[in-house]
Amino acid sequence: MSKAKKELRPIDAPFVAPGPSGVAVRDRLKHLTPEDDKVLRLVGEHLGNLASADLKTRCADGLEHSNETWAARKQGLTAASSSRWAGAITKASHDQWALSRRCQTAHIQGLEAGVRTLMHRLSQPLGEKGTKRAPGGYRSKGEWFQKSRRLAVLEHRLDVARAEREAGVVRVVRGGRRLLGNRHNLAAAQLTETQWRERWEAERWFLAADGESGKRFGNETIRVTPDGEVSIKLPAPLAHLANARHGRYVLASTAAFAHRGAEWRDRIEADRAVAYRIHLDVTKDRWYLTASWTIPPIKTIPLATARAAGMAGVDTNADHFAAYHLDQHGNPVGEPVRFFYDLSGSADRRDAQIRHAISRLLHWAKRCGVKAIGLENLDFTAEKTREKHGRHKRFRQLISGIPTGKLKARLVSMAAEHGLAIVAVDPAYTSMWGDQHWSKPLTSNKRKMSRHDAASVAIGRRALGHPIRHGVSPARTELRAWGRTAPPPQHRSDAAGHRTAQAGPCARGREGTRPPVTDRAHDARRRIGAQRTREPSASNTVRDARCTGSWQQMPLLDTV
Repeated sequence: MSKAKKELRPIDAPFVAPGPSGVAVRDRLKHLTPEDDKVLRLVGEHLGNLASADLKTRCADGLEHSNETWAARKQGLTAASSSRWAGAITKASHDQWALSRRCQTAHIQGLEAGVRTLMHRLSQPLGEKGTKRAPGGYRSKGEWFQKSRRLAVLEHRLDVARAEREAGVVRVVRGGRRLLGNRHNLAAAQLTETQWRERWEAERWFLAADGESGKRFGNETIRVTPDGEVSIKLPAPLAHLANARHGRYVLASTAAFAHRGAEWRDRIEADRAVAYRIHLDVTKDRWYLTASWTIPPIKTIPLATARAAGMAGVDTNADHFAAYHLDQHGNPVGEPVRFFYDLSGSADRRDAQIRHAISRLLHWAKRCGVKAIGLENLDFTAEKTREKHGRHKRFRQLISGIPTGKLKARLVSMAAEHGLAIVAVDPAYTSMWGDQHWSKPLTSNKRKMSRHDAASVAIGRRALGHPIRHGVSPARTELRAWGRTAPPPQHRSDAAGHRTAQAGPCARGREGTRPPVTDRAHDARRRIGAQRTREPSASNTVRDARCTGSWQQMPLLDTV
């Protein structure tokens, strides 16, 4: 009895990822005077207290929020600051509440996934082996009992989270929950109480203002002129600190955005909206100014256009990008390339490592001459749960270390600057099929193919619309089986070996078995022991066009 074949899950079609919808640039505020530093601290602290109180009120409103309550909150804040500061604070509170709601939904989905996994494993017999699709039972009665208690805890947490979501209750920490937790672990965070207090207060300050089109230089609250002069509209209680007209304070430092400076200057000269944020880096004792604005959605190029010049297949891993250049027919070109990064250390360092690796990847892709990069559309939300890979802590850490979210945001925005498109593909079976079908053919005395290198070839082929492997059944998701053309042989025998060159989409059926010389010869191979009849010599026969399948007998030579 033959073993049943494994049923493959449906594979989603590749698509071109949409481009970025916003821009943010940053510049350091240098040569600030002590008076400038004092004013910025006072304004940030005052507005930060107002923002904390407003966020508390917004969270207390929950689902009862309406335009009337919003107007009442804004009116109360206007008396202590200004109408524009009040609008910026209330909008920030709404955005923070909405973000907490999305995080709450993700937390509930994670709890639901953990509960389902625990219930499945608890229902299995002890020692039952798992499969790639579902885990098996637990190893002992003791482990089964501990996981049953774990299930009760998760079910209680899930019930509480669902009840809070229905009631509109969210939990927000201005300044960051991680920094708040460091207060109770100063030794582990390598901070003193004074250092922690400085970071905590700086993170809770509020010095941000949204832009407004039609106003002078696109922002009335924090204004930056084309010459780089930075001025701030002071709140009403601090208006006595103004050094310019209309209650404004002009900083001694000037801003000059090196990146996208021309685009920023064109916007403010046309009085188009630009949002600004001023923040302090406590560790470096430096003030920074960040400018951001929205841009029209970049129209993605058609998928056929992105595939026209080939593809750069990229396999994302925990510590490097494995890339391979493929031509438009899916043939690997050149050697595999790797771009390493180290995601240890602080968040700023991790972000810098990712940006540096992406920059090298984009420059390499431009040198290859491709117009698009094939990338897996990864999402490890269900793979990070402790219940699914409980005993494989290192594997869970490996999955958590892959920068999927940051990579998508960074790569799409940076690739748009280089004129490259991002083709997202389904990650199903890319590593397995790539290692199975491409590791051995591409390995030579001078080239060592790893599993990640082979996966990059598989990703690139799927982004190009080619099947990863040949001879795929039409019933499966990889529908199009592309043929291969044969290299010029030295004679008619099979010493030339298997065909290796990739054919275009117009070549069909070249992987099939060649038809026999005659139907009688074909029948003779099926009949065991059948007596063969004499057939004309092969030298006296010629094959007509292979597409017609007909044969013609050449006339005998006249030797008289």
